[in-house]
Amino acid sequence: MRAVVQRVVRAQVEVDGVVVGSIGTGLVALVGVTHADTPTQAEALARKIHSLRVLRDERSVAEVPGAGVLVVSQFTLYGDARKGRRPTWAAAAPGSVAEPLVQAVVTHLRQLGAEVATGVFGADMRVDLVNDGPFTVLLEA
Repeated sequence: MRAVVQRVVRAQVEVDGVVVGSIGTGLVALVGVTHADTPTQAEALARKIHSLRVLRDERSVAEVPGAGVLVVSQFTLYGDARKGRRPTWAAAAPGSVAEPLVQAVVTHLRQLGAEVATGVFGADMRVDLVNDGPFTVLLEA
C-alpha cells in the first residue's frame, strides 16, 4: 500500500458537486493499493498515518485535538509512466481488492480515535485542499 500524505489547514472532497467529506487541520491521505496488499498492511498504514509527527510543533493527529484525516482512494499512485506517454495502471489493484483495504485503513484510523472523512471509492472526485507548509510525504506499508 502507498499513501501520499499532505499536512493541510483544511480539505474537502466533492462528488457531483456535493461535499462528501471535509476536515480542518490535519492530513489528507491519498491511498493506493496494489495486488499483493493485505489487511495487515492496511492496519500498519493507518497506525503510521495516525502517529506520524508532521503536524505543527512535530505533533501527530493522535496528539492534536480536532485534527482530522481525509482519506481518498487513489489508484493512480500505482501508475507507471516509464515507457511511452501513457501510464499503465497494471500495478493498481482492481476495485474488488482495493476498496476493502482502503476501508480497512479508514476503520483502523477511527479505532485509533482519529476523526476521519472520506471520498467515495471509484467516483470522479474533486479534492480541494490548502497544503500547510507545504508538507507532503510518501508512505509505503
